[in-house]
Amino acid sequence: MTTTDQDIENQTSKLEQNLAKLDELNQRLITVLQTKKTTDAALSGPGHDLALKTTAAYWQEAIQNPSRLIEHQIAYWGKTLTHFIEAQNAMMHKDFDAAETSGPLDKRFSNPLWNSHPYFKFIKQQYLHNAEVVQSSIESIYGLETIEKKRLEYFSKQIVDMMAPTNFLATNPDALEQAMETQGQSLIDGLENLIADLEDNDGELVVRLADEKAFELGGNIATTPGKVVFRNHMLELIQYSPSTQTTHEIPLVIFPPWINKFYILDLTAQNSLIKWLVAQGLTVFIVSWINPDASFKEVSLEDYIEHGYLQALQTVRSETGQDKVNAVGYCIGGTTLALTLALLKQRGEELINSATFFTTLTDFSNQGEFLPFLQNDFIDGIEQEVGTKGILESYIMARTFSFLRSNDLIYSPAIKSYMMGKAPPAFDLLYWNGDGANLPAKMAVQYLRGLCQRNEFAEGGFELFGEKLYLRNVDVPLCAVACETDHIANWKDSYRGVAQMGSRSKTFILAESGHIAGIINPPGKNKYGFFLNSDPKKTPEKWHSNAKYHAGSWWNEWASWLKKRSGKQRDALVPGSDSLPVICDAPGLYVTQKAKV
Repeated sequence: MTTTDQDIENQTSKLEQNLAKLDELNQRLITVLQTKKTTDAALSGPGHDLALKTTAAYWQEAIQNPSRLIEHQIAYWGKTLTHFIEAQNAMMHKDFDAAETSGPLDKRFSNPLWNSHPYFKFIKQQYLHNAEVVQSSIESIYGLETIEKKRLEYFSKQIVDMMAPTNFLATNPDALEQAMETQGQSLIDGLENLIADLEDNDGELVVRLADEKAFELGGNIATTPGKVVFRNHMLELIQYSPSTQTTHEIPLVIFPPWINKFYILDLTAQNSLIKWLVAQGLTVFIVSWINPDASFKEVSLEDYIEHGYLQALQTVRSETGQDKVNAVGYCIGGTTLALTLALLKQRGEELINSATFFTTLTDFSNQGEFLPFLQNDFIDGIEQEVGTKGILESYIMARTFSFLRSNDLIYSPAIKSYMMGKAPPAFDLLYWNGDGANLPAKMAVQYLRGLCQRNEFAEGGFELFGEKLYLRNVDVPLCAVACETDHIANWKDSYRGVAQMGSRSKTFILAESGHIAGIINPPGKNKYGFFLNSDPKKTPEKWHSNAKYHAGSWWNEWASWLKKRSGKQRDALVPGSDSLPVICDAPGLYVTQKAKV
């Protein structure tokens, strides 16, 4: 048998195997789709009915101003015709040389074929042209209310992102090349990845972002040595083992967001903020929140503060013998820390020496990209769903955040996994991102309505424990760290909240990068810098114009600020005492609880 004959036989055999595998996968796909749960459409965000209502408002305004519509149509067809003629000429003259691209770089179109091959170039040009026309059409319409316009922008962006040619096999050169190079194996692998994701999530499509088998809590992530020294129905309190002979006497307790796991601050030894803080000679505690189930239905923000924040503060005081502690709140954990501080002020209790807020919002007057969601119809849908299930399931919140960055968090991972057959990467940050937590029903509605939608903490008072809490009553020395490109907690909104706090001593740090990368920025990496201005201004713009840029991580600046408020040195405290015996090793039990779809 010749080499050519052997190759043909091997290819034929592989094709037969793939066809058999395809039949098996189709059966699995049919089975898993039959198990898919029914989900309230309102929980997907602004839904079909709202889309029709918003679109009707757009067309009503467009009909009243037909000249703008005609202008857009003329410009649209003119440019479309130009693209078509260019593609025809290139095909006729067999011109496959890549031309210089203009405009901002779009990483979706990095394959050279998008510029060199007339077929792909025309598709790309027309898609980008369509996207531009949709955006400009919305911008040129006057008379729509702000909320209607924001929702129209949201809907149109979702459609435009979904219809990108990269999302379809026939118009994705990377996927086609991969299929040819692997003789179709990549498509079989991709279908298998798709079915596995559906099977793992009861028929709900949740794109796997990372290889879950590559990580083990306490094994290769969340490895900083420590002990769980307290546990109740809301939290575990972890005390980290000292790495210095002496430590500052005033301890530090960290409150992470209750919609995520705490180990974002302790991913690896190289980027662990917790490990770094311990090495600075600080006695560090962190809260690990429980992952609620339906039995937590009536658990409220009051419970999170009373049995979470206040319990942790009192426990740390007891363990260390200190009257006050320094506290850190990250994201929503910082919002609740601010509520706790306002409550302590009302009660005349002084438990907190200083507060640090990471990417924290306390003034929600500018709802930004979340405006389309923070309306009665969406929150009514949430309230109805959680009233039945007892919890707001983590994937609903995760999906909302993902659609705000759909190209990066939905379509790009889906293309790699389902069209190109690639296994999810062993990426610690993406693993953490997919390891969310549920929210108790009552607490979720309190947060969405009272804080986010109505902005009661900053405007008129937010009622908890039968009394109103005011942002101005946050009066301890504080340091706030915001991130320049944060799409979840816009830095200017964070600044506006800090500006309303009653503290006489305020430090505001603006870190480069986004919500996570801006915070997890160890000094050794020399990756992102920060802006600092110790003179508070009335507006964030004025603050920024007078701020000084510093290269490198903000961690050292904050550590210097923190040490000044952490008292003198004492013998290092080892976890475990007569009053707080060790329960188990860090990272504890609660962090291992998974939220299933």
